[in-house]
Amino acid sequence: MSPPRARLDRLLANLGYGSRREVAALVASRQVTLDGAPLADPAVRIEVSADLARRIRVAGAPLDPPAPFTLIMHKPMGLVCSHREPGRRIYDLLPARWRSRMPALSSVGRLDANTTGLLLITDDGDLLHRIISPRRHVAKRYHVVLDRPLAGHEAAVFAEGRLTLDGEALEPAQLEPLSATTAWLTITEGRYHQVRRMFSAVGLEVTGLHRDRIGGLDLPADLAPGQYRAATAAEQALVLARSDAGQ
Repeated sequence: MSPPRARLDRLLANLGYGSRREVAALVASRQVTLDGAPLADPAVRIEVSADLARRIRVAGAPLDPPAPFTLIMHKPMGLVCSHREPGRRIYDLLPARWRSRMPALSSVGRLDANTTGLLLITDDGDLLHRIISPRRHVAKRYHVVLDRPLAGHEAAVFAEGRLTLDGEALEPAQLEPLSATTAWLTITEGRYHQVRRMFSAVGLEVTGLHRDRIGGLDLPADLAPGQYRAATAAEQALVLARSDAGQ
């Protein structure tokens, strides 16, 4: 199947390079090149192939990856994942023009401001819904630090699905104590502040929370807090590998 084609001005405008009029001005000033040759017509239709980001340059820099585009981020402390919530946002770490992309980049689920770790950001609506769908049971693992020692019964409470949040029973979760006050917790849901509320329900307060795994994908060891990079196709498949195996 041939790659889809798109008008150059529409493609660049959707990637946040400006309005179509501003993109036309870039083209007119010979700042957009394909395979080293300046493009002269903003209305020319371009094949949106897998290698397009390497073939087109805008003002001397490689083209941003076209949709669908997925990022892996190591979310740092203090940032929110919502486009509307007050405070510094994860999107502030990205190039400014990426905040004008269409379709928009959105986090796959959210980590609250005081939670760090593995976060996916994508403009691929199908991938996003496949990961967050309750039917998929995509597991998320968290490293939890608690304000006081575990009593010893928490693992059984979580595993048996005895807890409810907002009147609804939670899916069974796996707790693996590491010390008196630290543990791994693996859940397959993504309810509002779920991990903190689960521990609160058994009389414990979470003082540190870090997500290191989604599905079969671990937080890359080479990503420091605040860093991000494009996710490969293999990494995206890893996120869904375990849930797909159970379908």
